[in-house]
Amino acid sequence: MSQENRVVTVTINPAIDQTVTIPNFTAGAVNRVQSSQMDAGGKGINVASFLADFGERATVTGFLGAENDEIFRNLFERKGITDRCVRIAGQTRIGVKISDQVLHQTTDINFPGEEPSEADITHLFEILAELAPTHEWFVLSGSIPQGVSAGIYAEMVRILAGKKVVLDTSGKGFREAVPAGPWLIKPNVDELSEYAGRQLDSPAAILEEARSIMGRNNIHCVVISMGKEGAIFVESNETIWVVPPPVEVKSTVGAGDAMVAGIVAGKIRGLSLSECARLATAFSVTAISHIGSGLPSVQSVEQAREQVTIRELSRKSF
Repeated sequence: MSQENRVVTVTINPAIDQTVTIPNFTAGAVNRVQSSQMDAGGKGINVASFLADFGERATVTGFLGAENDEIFRNLFERKGITDRCVRIAGQTRIGVKISDQVLHQTTDINFPGEEPSEADITHLFEILAELAPTHEWFVLSGSIPQGVSAGIYAEMVRILAGKKVVLDTSGKGFREAVPAGPWLIKPNVDELSEYAGRQLDSPAAILEEARSIMGRNNIHCVVISMGKEGAIFVESNETIWVVPPPVEVKSTVGAGDAMVAGIVAGKIRGLSLSECARLATAFSVTAISHIGSGLPSVQSVEQAREQVTIRELSRKSF
């Protein structure tokens, strides 16, 4: 367990996740809810939560609606997460996740977030500047709220120059931030294909695009998640393809955030790329194996870690 807080996660479009379990969910029909729960969410907040469960301290910042922040305050207090979030007018949005464990699928219904003011954005950048001298890792993740420039992540990467900045977003925000040179990016294969402007349908094509991005933009590491096919981890002199064990998927909420948390935890602990990849995959496997935020236990991560395999990269299609 790290006694030093080295990680800041930034969530500019958080959500309260309402996970509703409905067996055999059918659109256009009456559905009966088996269970429901509410969790403080948003990608960076999820990352901090996973890190805290694994014994790594974290600071959260970004925007929270002032009118319904109690669920977030309770989470931060319970897990020992340092709260430096900017409170903005209105309420944090709710994201509804319909989990169908019979059909093994999750349906997402995402509401738009509140729009921060220019003063709110300025305040957030002041907090980042204040935290930069005493923190090594900065995780920038999630969508960009309405009314906010798509270049906000690029601007953050630039002001955090020299820090290990992890970027996990998509669309225009991703496209604009990549040239700013974050330390690590974690697109999924569809997001990377969108960025490349072509379908990346083989490990060789994915690796080629990842190395091209690294070379053009001074990026240290690219991690491409591929669902049940695992993930490809690429650094300058090493490439690892990790594959998770088969598990019953109870919820896909936070799977990518768990992987990001596992990457950061592994890097902080000085693990090799292959062991870092195993740990990150174990985080993700553990996250999808239960409903709710965070990790069920450190033991569950270690058990999953032993079952992760490394696959040889080849030119064959998936």
